[in-house]
Amino acid sequence: MEGSGGDHFILVHGLGHGAWCWYKLVPMLRAAGHRVTALDMAASGVHPARMDEVPSFEDYSRPLLDAVAAAPAGERLVLVGHSLGGLNIALAMERLPRKVAAAVFLDACMPCVGRHMGVTMEEVSKPQVFSWTAIDTWLISGDSSSQFSRRTTPDFFMDSERMVLETSEGPRAALVFGPKLLAAKLYGRSPVEDLTLATMLVRPGRQFGDDAMVKDETLLTDANYGSVKKVYVVAMEDVAFSEDMQRWMVDLSPGTEAVEIAGADHMAMFSKPRELCDVLLGIASKHD
Repeated sequence: MEGSGGDHFILVHGLGHGAWCWYKLVPMLRAAGHRVTALDMAASGVHPARMDEVPSFEDYSRPLLDAVAAAPAGERLVLVGHSLGGLNIALAMERLPRKVAAAVFLDACMPCVGRHMGVTMEEVSKPQVFSWTAIDTWLISGDSSSQFSRRTTPDFFMDSERMVLETSEGPRAALVFGPKLLAAKLYGRSPVEDLTLATMLVRPGRQFGDDAMVKDETLLTDANYGSVKKVYVVAMEDVAFSEDMQRWMVDLSPGTEAVEIAGADHMAMFSKPRELCDVLLGIASKHD
């Protein structure tokens, strides 16, 4: 999904989603004269792999890493990561910082230098803080007495389907969002047509909370990840990632610019596509 001219926006989806979730935004950015690439991470969207064939977070991120590495010298890349996709673009920023003109974290997990990337996921339900490693343990074991289960409300995952994947690294937990969870926590202000689309297209997703890279506190450095201009887009009506949690991540990375989108739910590309496009065009112009 590419156009030509202007800056080159590379769009990265969140957990269980795919490149399809950018279908409203892509033509808007192209109409403004920019190149756009919407990617499927491994085992997501129409990517041919199954999630049990993706052993690591780096393998999951490979489509993005390859796309950034292949960009011609001098091309202005603006990476946009939504939700879990914030971790994918953080890895690309660390690996290839000179390729990236700016990074946009759209209601996303935005890690910081000096902490492991999973720390942002551990704050998803703040103030009821929990660990994604505990989630994975709970999903695999089904133990309702686990620490995770005691710290979260009984309906946290609602009608989502949990599963255990047999991977080359051993059993790993995965989750498929259910239609009730999508409607209540992710697509609450989005058109019903987009919610319906999501119920048809979401695939099993992993948080990779047990991945060695995600747990590495030395992975992200000031010299690389810290050198890239960062903008956090706050979705003001998100009930999955609270405004407080989004601003907490901004505070962890001093110098990050914060921009608000009023009325946006977790899926801002569906609930407020025009407003999101305007924000991205402003970011591209500001960081020329």
